[in-house]
Amino acid sequence: MIPVEVFKTNVKAKSQAIILVSILKENFPLLKVNFALDDPDKILRVEGQDICIKTITGMINENGYKCEVLK
Repeated sequence: MIPVEVFKTNVKAKSQAIILVSILKENFPLLKVNFALDDPDKILRVEGQDICIKTITGMINENGYKCEVLK
């Protein structure tokens, strides 16, 4: 089974999501990354081995957005 982490964000625009996915894929090329902006929690879904929650949330935060693990 492939590990999955789901994050709640405040990303609203598709253009913002595209940039953030690009940044995450550049740093984590083996992870599958996508946004579900139609969800009320503006979900960021990350799938793959060795997901570093702290680094992912930090990268999103550094780009001016909120990001936390969805519980």
